Amino acid sequence: MADADVSNDVAGKPGLARSSLRPLLLRLHFYAGILVGPFLVVVAATGLLYALSPQIESVIYRDTLTVDSARSTVPLSAQVAAAREHHPDGTLLAIRPAAGPEDTTRVLLGVPGLGESERLAVFVNPANADVTGELVAYGSTGALPLRTWLSGLHRNLHLGETGRLYSELAASWLWLIALAGLVLWWTGRRSGSRLKPQRSGSPRRRTLSWHGAAGTWVIVVMLFLSATGLTWSRFAGENVDELRSALSWTTPSVSTAVSTDHTGHAGMPAPGEDPKVESWDRTMTSARSAQLDGPVEIVAPKKAGSAFVVQEIGKLWPTQADSVAVDPMSGEVLDVVRFDDYPLAAKLTRWGIDAHMGVLFGLANQLILVAVMVVVIAMVVWGYRMWWLRRPTRGHAIRFGRPAQRGAWRRASLPWLVVVLAAAVGVGIFLPLLGISLAAFLLVDLAFGLYRGRTSGEGVQGEEQRDAGVLVG
Repeated sequence: MADADVSNDVAGKPGLARSSLRPLLLRLHFYAGILVGPFLVVVAATGLLYALSPQIESVIYRDTLTVDSARSTVPLSAQVAAAREHHPDGTLLAIRPAAGPEDTTRVLLGVPGLGESERLAVFVNPANADVTGELVAYGSTGALPLRTWLSGLHRNLHLGETGRLYSELAASWLWLIALAGLVLWWTGRRSGSRLKPQRSGSPRRRTLSWHGAAGTWVIVVMLFLSATGLTWSRFAGENVDELRSALSWTTPSVSTAVSTDHTGHAGMPAPGEDPKVESWDRTMTSARSAQLDGPVEIVAPKKAGSAFVVQEIGKLWPTQADSVAVDPMSGEVLDVVRFDDYPLAAKLTRWGIDAHMGVLFGLANQLILVAVMVVVIAMVVWGYRMWWLRRPTRGHAIRFGRPAQRGAWRRASLPWLVVVLAAAVGVGIFLPLLGISLAAFLLVDLAFGLYRGRTSGEGVQGEEQRDAGVLVG
């Protein structure tokens, strides 16, 4: 939300200011920043908390997640049996073997009463098969209750589908506000570095320099978070999914079909039954022989005649996503999908999601997100401060800063106007909340301009001249 201070960029000067683009961007950036700013603060603050949640969880659930380091472990089948003895109800869905000597094994169960994508995780000490506790885990990341709660706060403020509109509105506008601000900052004629804040000048100019320089440093991450955040949104997310399907950008998966000759034999579970305990050991051995070396999740056969699926789940390195299908009876590896064989779009999708969630490269990813979220919050605060500093100070009434001058549309050439309108319509269709809110903004702004023009008795031209005088002065 950049200040509309264009004292060095008034109409008639060379460059971008002579065209209709700069006044348009000024007005768009001004209004969008004011109206969407609160949403950006909330989404940034909740995102910051979510980025730090793995460390917070490791402290809160330490007794459940970790054990004393042991040199030897009991077979995986014994750990599964212990978990089932502790919690015999529900369906055995998957296992996440201990990733390190101080980690516990997660036995994941489908239990009635849990929400969508939720599983009950029973934690087992791999050294002696003692159960250390149970917690509800969410999604492919295995988020525990605290991180799940923070995720819901970030995604929808715990208001359900209606609450998702706030985050979609923020993600839809973030990229547009950021790009408009970047263009305004780098095309304006001003002294001093554009990469470092100024320590001299008026309070408004100093604040503007902090706002513009900080935005320049974080612009790439802001655009990235906006794009990846939209993939989880309600309306734009559906369009993204359709686009990915149309372009065959979906993630490949292993074939789980097993020969019908094996059905009913030892190790092949009947519908509704847990796989035989020894099948887990055999499957784990087969997965390791297929070079799945990092942390893995072993997913039980979903029906008779299907295979175990073993998927690498490590996020610290962006190439740990291999998966294999394993015959429950023989332990034979039936199919393999390597991350190296993913289409580029599927790789980018995986990396984008992991980076947005702060799990790619671990702590480094988290620290970058935390820093950027702090900067975004500060930029919104600076933007509101500049708005306040631009207010008229005569008289005793409380007044706010005025927007950039009107009339940019009327000064635009017809070809340029057609291009801008076509782009706005296309973007509005793909990002419905952006399109609806932008249309509402234009209508309200037009109505307000007509009202002010009539009540002032000066007409639109007089209002434009008055606005330009405020901007220059």
